[in-house]
Amino acid sequence: MLIEHQTLNLYGKMLFEKAVVKPPHKRAYPMPDEACFLYVLNGNLNPVSTTGAAIVQEKEAVLMKCGSYFFRMFPSRSTHTYEAVAVHFYPDVLKKVYQNEVPSFLAKNHGNSPKSTMVKVRGEELLQKYFDHILFYFQYPELTSEELLVVKLKELFLLLANTDNAPAVREILARLFEPQAFSFKEIVEANIFSNPTLEALAEVTNLSISSFKREFKRLYNDSPGRYFKNRKLEKAAALLQATDLHIGEIAFDCGFNDLANFNVAFKEKYACTPSAYRSQTKG
Repeated sequence: MLIEHQTLNLYGKMLFEKAVVKPPHKRAYPMPDEACFLYVLNGNLNPVSTTGAAIVQEKEAVLMKCGSYFFRMFPSRSTHTYEAVAVHFYPDVLKKVYQNEVPSFLAKNHGNSPKSTMVKVRGEELLQKYFDHILFYFQYPELTSEELLVVKLKELFLLLANTDNAPAVREILARLFEPQAFSFKEIVEANIFSNPTLEALAEVTNLSISSFKREFKRLYNDSPGRYFKNRKLEKAAALLQATDLHIGEIAFDCGFNDLANFNVAFKEKYACTPSAYRSQTKG
């Protein structure tokens, strides 16, 4: 349920958006001709895209290029709400903001397209202070002007271009509005170990749930649940044989959130426990 919603507009389009939601809450978020930077103030966000999923915690952010997304929002333990600020990027707005001075990190490069449509950005102190200022302007919108919003937009791009994971961020920035086509199988394979819901996968493939299941059956000759489970267990078996990772780490890495469930599923498939499998197969 949406509790609060505020916007600050630039050149007639929404630039900054603040929302407070009472979870559980989920929504499809198609962005065919815009990009977005979303900063979580309270709670957690689980965005699913055509190239994978992420968990964005409080004081963390995610940069998303144009594409299809599905969001699940989870509450903060202290406020029992989810709260975030989004910054929306539009090609025509950026052209007007930068005119003929487009910075190098926004210029399209000629290398390979980035493999991901989104990148997670850690909550560095400068980024936190930046959004503290934006929250102030939401409190006093009468103090904002086009000139101020232009300055704040440029400031954000400079911060993003110099984050700890700047190379990955710059890759996304250079292709913010470049659409990428992914096949059904590419989207499925990219999300196997991140536990997306069928609803989320159907949304990012632009299908209804029933159509998604039919297409999945046609391509894989299996149900999504059984196929995902087997792929996770096969990966776990390979890690048990090839690494010394703790069994709990392997379970989590393969998309199992409960160790007991992992042990039961593994024994059903391989007729022994994970520890026994490791002892039997590791040379």
